[in-house]
Amino acid sequence: MKLASLFTFALATDVAIGSSSWFSKAAYNKWHETELERWLSDNDIPYPTPADRKDLENLVQKNWDQYAVSPYKNWDSEKLAAYLKLKGAETKGAAEANKDSLLSQVQSQWYETEDKAQTAWSDTKDWILDTWTDSTLKSFADKHGIPVPQPRKRDTLLQQVRSNYQAAAKKAGEAASYPGNWLYETWAESDLKEWLDVHGFPAPQPTSRDKLVAAVRRNSRLAYLKSQDQFEAASAKANAAYGTLTDKIIDAWGESQLKEFCDKNGITVPQGSKTNELRALVRKHRAQLLGDTLSDSAASAFGAATTRAGNEYAKATNDASLAVQEAFNEAVKTWSDSRLKAYLDARGVPVPQASKTDELRALVRRNSHKAALAYNAWTWDDLSYQHLKDYLVNSGDSAAKKVGESVSATREELVAAAQNVYASASKTGGGSYASATSYLTQATQAAKDNVFETWSESELKSYLDSYGVPVPQGSTLNQLKAEARKQYTYFKYGTTNPVDTAFAKIGESVKSAYQWVVGQFNTGAEEAKKKAKSEL
Repeated sequence: MKLASLFTFALATDVAIGSSSWFSKAAYNKWHETELERWLSDNDIPYPTPADRKDLENLVQKNWDQYAVSPYKNWDSEKLAAYLKLKGAETKGAAEANKDSLLSQVQSQWYETEDKAQTAWSDTKDWILDTWTDSTLKSFADKHGIPVPQPRKRDTLLQQVRSNYQAAAKKAGEAASYPGNWLYETWAESDLKEWLDVHGFPAPQPTSRDKLVAAVRRNSRLAYLKSQDQFEAASAKANAAYGTLTDKIIDAWGESQLKEFCDKNGITVPQGSKTNELRALVRKHRAQLLGDTLSDSAASAFGAATTRAGNEYAKATNDASLAVQEAFNEAVKTWSDSRLKAYLDARGVPVPQASKTDELRALVRRNSHKAALAYNAWTWDDLSYQHLKDYLVNSGDSAAKKVGESVSATREELVAAAQNVYASASKTGGGSYASATSYLTQATQAAKDNVFETWSESELKSYLDSYGVPVPQGSTLNQLKAEARKQYTYFKYGTTNPVDTAFAKIGESVKSAYQWVVGQFNTGAEEAKKKAKSEL
């Protein structure tokens, strides 16, 4: 009995020590207090002020797993299912699937293990810069006096900036583990917005530079993991294609070519070996084939192909960004002057008087990556009928209340009344303006996942008409909702789409690289077959 008790105590002590050791090694244990506060703030986790380091660290520890190590634990069923689909896993629809089941599947197919995630956060410089564009890396190097040899290739840029990262932080008097806004000083707001667009993260609405920086910083690890996953998939497909290539070449070779290869590579050939036995022998020594003088033929094609694939992947992000930009440009071709002006107004872009439609569109295109700065009168036009009525009834404006209480008021009348009240409140400021912005915050947050769901067919058509979008005859209610969401997204977010991430587009770009590689291999194999036939 005593022995059993002693064993239980020892086991409990061992577990406690192991747990304590794990937490003591957590990256945030070495962070400065400002970094702890920054991480909590970035993830919208409230913390007391003032607070001592122990309180902050305990709060980070409590939330670390679901925000830093396993961020998918905060995802809803739809997002979990979308991730599994991206990874090629078959699932039921998000509405049918059990969330616990989806979580389990995502956990088993997540980008990295928990141990690897913990290690990664111990040295952010190893990955936080990888999703930067060449131009932002160059700007950082120039700002901090980091010499970069010419020509400034991406690998050289990354290596130089990484090597000087700590020194740059120290010189600026800033922390480097969970870096502050100093890291993004050379980024324009449009750069921050574009990064979020390209990597599939919605820009905060309404926004500010600080909020954009926080969004980029908070999502940098996930963006890095996504890009690495895409790159590894590209490499795996290239290797698989090369395996196919070598098989085809080996099958195309005759007995004399197989023996010649074995002789040149020091492979002992048993006396009397038949052709199929020679092929099996060459396959057994496939690794040697990679270094053979075959590089003069198919291997050189492979080298060219993989180089091309690498270049294609390097361009993938830009290609995806370009595709999104082109889609945005196509969408705004139909927008009315009032929509174009409202888009610019929401972003604080001055509109020259008497601007023509084409000039307005050009100005919108130039500001496609600029985030909306604050709520404005146009924010009301995508709220639901009931949200508009509720606001007007409680706005404190007698005329607006009358419209809100009217049972016959159309949605357009409610929007116009809300816009008038808001415009008046924004001019006078004070309590009425604070009340309006507070209501907008609550209403937009509540409606972000089901915007347009409660709208009638006539309301949707009217909404699309305000954009100048023609509605095809016979359009279903779901088609109208989808088109309304599309226009709403472009108007509110510019070139980003918070639902369909740009990584899906990047995947398509990389896929074209795979196809190019496979095409090259097939061509090489055909040439090998022709050569073999001519020599047999």
